[in-house]
Amino acid sequence: MTGRLEGKAVFITGVARGQGRAHAVRFAHEGADVIGIDLAGPLPDGVPYDSATPDDLDETRRLVEQEGRRALLTRADVRDREAVRKAVDDGVAELGRLDAVIANAGVCIPVAWDETTPEMMDATLDINVKGVWHTVIATAPHLIAAGGGSITLISSYAGKKVQPFMVPYTTSKHAITGMTRAFAAELGKHDIRVNSIHPGGVATPMGGGDMVGAIDRTNATNPKLAAMGTSFTNQGYAEPEEIAGAAVFLASDEAKFISSEHLSVDGGAQYF
Repeated sequence: MTGRLEGKAVFITGVARGQGRAHAVRFAHEGADVIGIDLAGPLPDGVPYDSATPDDLDETRRLVEQEGRRALLTRADVRDREAVRKAVDDGVAELGRLDAVIANAGVCIPVAWDETTPEMMDATLDINVKGVWHTVIATAPHLIAAGGGSITLISSYAGKKVQPFMVPYTTSKHAITGMTRAFAAELGKHDIRVNSIHPGGVATPMGGGDMVGAIDRTNATNPKLAAMGTSFTNQGYAEPEEIAGAAVFLASDEAKFISSEHLSVDGGAQYF
């Protein structure tokens, strides 16, 4: 039995671990070759969790190849437009095609509004917004050349409601919601569908390091907001594979008439 994406190719940012790795492995399982990038190095000041490493990137490569697919993975920073373009162009030149894009790379800094620095805001917007824009700009011409395709932008529950104590992050993820609609409108004439996914909490390394401590400290500044983002279900958070399942669906022919949609995978948290 062949996978839903047999013989296709996907480009994924932030591919070294967490959701990015889950996307890569799931797309490979469904038959797609993977082009991917990750910073795999130090994150901006203020980010409380540990950085991905080159070893993490190598492990993603191993897992994709274990599925019998090719993994063209390189270190690159989504803030560097030319580095993103080169990774995409080189990968497409080697594989001969591009069919889907997952703009997944992002950072999150829990911080109270009056402790947010210009550097925190700049870093968050540069990675979470401009990095996504760089990704679409680099990949869309290849999808146009292929006669169409799918672009999925990873937003957040914070892109529909608000993530308390994260003004930069919430701002960036609302921007992704708008960017989804804007690109969907203009790229539709090329049969390119653009959608966003909005996870709530996800069990990834983003929750490691001092992330929980940082959230607890910010919650203490206004405790009544701390419950926002609670799921309706007994399951309190998603596994990264559940987000990857939604991404595969949006990239597949099962979603061929879905565009400019904002798909939540949050157990209802956006409404709590």
